[in-house]
Amino acid sequence: MQKTQLETLIRTNRSYRRFHQKTAIETKTLRELINLARLSASASNLQPLKYILVNEPDRNAQVFSTLGWAGYLKDWAGPQEGERPAAYIIILQDTEISKSSQYPKYDTGIAIQSILLGARTRGLGGCMFGSVQRPQLREAFHIPEQYEILLVLALGEPKEQVQIDTLGQDRDIKYWRDEESVHHVPKRSLEEIILE
Repeated sequence: MQKTQLETLIRTNRSYRRFHQKTAIETKTLRELINLARLSASASNLQPLKYILVNEPDRNAQVFSTLGWAGYLKDWAGPQEGERPAAYIIILQDTEISKSSQYPKYDTGIAIQSILLGARTRGLGGCMFGSVQRPQLREAFHIPEQYEILLVLALGEPKEQVQIDTLGQDRDIKYWRDEESVHHVPKRSLEEIILE
């Protein structure tokens, strides 16, 4: 089967956790990525998601300190200075638009995929975080209670190679790094996930 441009784009849209920190991401670029999310589908077309764009070093450090990095890599506390993201997008649910906890979660997945695919077309990559110290982030950015913090998206120019592997005989789905710091992501086969 020949790979399409879209498949190639999706294959390179991995969770990147190390970046060329000095490669800045302009606010204009972040706004263009958010526009892709804005144009994407929204359950009942409610459009309850809001975004905080962060791309200044001091504010980046505030976001970084609230994130839990790579749960499967127990001996790694996250990227070192110089390998940290150049920007973040804090994704919020406006509870005055939608009080449902279900629909915005669908929207969030769609929006993040649109943002990350757009990022890849610009040579950028990202990683989404659900492991967020939300009270600290809310306080640091003075986020009103009206907005529920859903996820944080880290962005930057990737500084690591991520490789998709076939799931091994041990059936272990945990990602891992080899001695050359290549990040391996085991994936189930197509035959395994399609039920007859």
